[in-house]
Amino acid sequence: MTSSRAETFLSHKERWRATGGSIVGTALEWYDFFLYGTAATLAFNHLFFPSADPLTGTLLAFGSFAVGFIARPIGAIVFGNYGDRIGRKLVLVITLMIMGVSTVLIGLIPDYNSIGLFAPITLTVLRFIQGFGLGGEWGGAVLMSLEHGDPRRRGLAASWPQIGVPLGLLLANGTLALMLAVTSDDAFLAWGWRVPFLLSAVLIAIGLWIRLHVTESPEFERLAAEGKRVKLPIVEVLRTQRRELLIATGSRIGTDVAFYIFVLFIVTYLTQMVKIPEPTAMLVVLLSAAAMLVLIPAFGALSDKLGRRPVYLGGAVGALVWVLAFFPLLETGNLASLLVADFVGMLCWAAMYGPLASFTTELFPANVRYSGASLGFQLSGIFGGALAPIIAVALYGRFQTWIPIAVYVAAMLIITVVSVTLARESSGHTSEAAISQEVHL
Repeated sequence: MTSSRAETFLSHKERWRATGGSIVGTALEWYDFFLYGTAATLAFNHLFFPSADPLTGTLLAFGSFAVGFIARPIGAIVFGNYGDRIGRKLVLVITLMIMGVSTVLIGLIPDYNSIGLFAPITLTVLRFIQGFGLGGEWGGAVLMSLEHGDPRRRGLAASWPQIGVPLGLLLANGTLALMLAVTSDDAFLAWGWRVPFLLSAVLIAIGLWIRLHVTESPEFERLAAEGKRVKLPIVEVLRTQRRELLIATGSRIGTDVAFYIFVLFIVTYLTQMVKIPEPTAMLVVLLSAAAMLVLIPAFGALSDKLGRRPVYLGGAVGALVWVLAFFPLLETGNLASLLVADFVGMLCWAAMYGPLASFTTELFPANVRYSGASLGFQLSGIFGGALAPIIAVALYGRFQTWIPIAVYVAAMLIITVVSVTLARESSGHTSEAAISQEVHL
C-alpha cells in the first residue's frame, strides 16, 4: 500500500469515526431531552405539578420543560467559547457528562407528595442543567462531522448528526411506551417512568467511550497551528456577524415550532383532546420518527445538489400549507389518518432540518463557527420549541379549537421563510472558502 493510499484510508476511517461519534452522542443527548418532554405529558403533570385540571398540570409541566430552552443559549455561549478556543472534542465530552448526570438524577427525585415544593423545584433545576449541557452539544457534534467531512458534500456530512433527533426520540418514546405496556397505570406513575431516566447512565457510558476515541476537528487543528483562534469568539460574533446570527435564529424558529407540534404536542392533543390511548399516540410519533432516519440525510444530500435555500424553503412552505390539514386529520381519530398527518408534517420538517446544520454553520467563519452556529441555533429554541407546547396548550384551553394553534404555527413558519430567503446560498462554499472569511482581531 502506498503512502497516499494509506492516508486516504485513514482519512475515511477518521471521517466515519467522527460522524459515528457525533450521531451516537447526539442521539443520547436528545434521548435525555425528549424523555423529559414526553414524561412531562405522561407523568410529571400528575407527580410534580398536581392539579384538579389535567390541562393546567400539563401546562405547568411544559413550563418546566421550557426552562431547558432558556438554559440552552447560556450553554451555547459558554461551550461555544471553549469549542472555538480549546477544541471541539473536549467540549463534547463535557456536555455529554452534564446531560447524563442530570438525567439520571431526575429519575431519582421524590414526587410532590413526598417532599412538597422541593420536588418541582429540583426537577426544574435539573432541567436547567440539561438545557445548559445541550446548549453546547449541537454545534460541536455538527462541526465534528462537517469539518471531518468531504468539502463537496458538507450538506450530507452535517446532516448525519441531525438524525440524532429522531434516534433520541425513538429511544425516549420507545422506552416509555415499553414501560406503559408492561406496567399498570399506578405502577407507571409510582416507578415505571423512572426506569428510562436511570437507563441513561448506560447509554451515556457508551457515548462517552466513543467520543473519547474521536480525533480533534482538522479545521480546528489548522486554526490552532496558524494562530488564528479568537480570544473572545462570542464577542466577535456579536461585533461582526450580527446579520448572520439573526438569520440563523430566525430560520430555525418555524422549524422548531413545527417539530414540537408534530412530535410533542401531538401526544397531548391526541390523548387529552381526541381521547386516543397513550400507546396509540406514541406509536404514531415513533413511526414518523423512524422515517426521518432516512429522510434527514436524504435532504441534506439534496442540498448539496440543489442548494441549501431551495430545499429549506420547500420544507418550510410545505409545513405552512400542511398545518391546515394536520389537525383536521387528527380530529378523525382514525389511525391511518393520524399516521398520514404526522408523517407528512415530519416530511416537511425533515426537508428543513436536513440542510439546517450546513446552512447555519456555513453562515459563520471557521474560527467563530462553534459560537455563532450554537448561539443562533439555541436562541431560536427560546422563541420556538420552548414556547410552542405552552402556547399550543394555552390556545386550546382558551378557544377549544385547533384553528388558533394552526395560525400560530403558520406565523412562525413565515419567519423561517423570510429568514432563509434573506440568507446567501452557501452550498458551493468549500472549507477553503470559509478560511478566507475568518475573523481577525
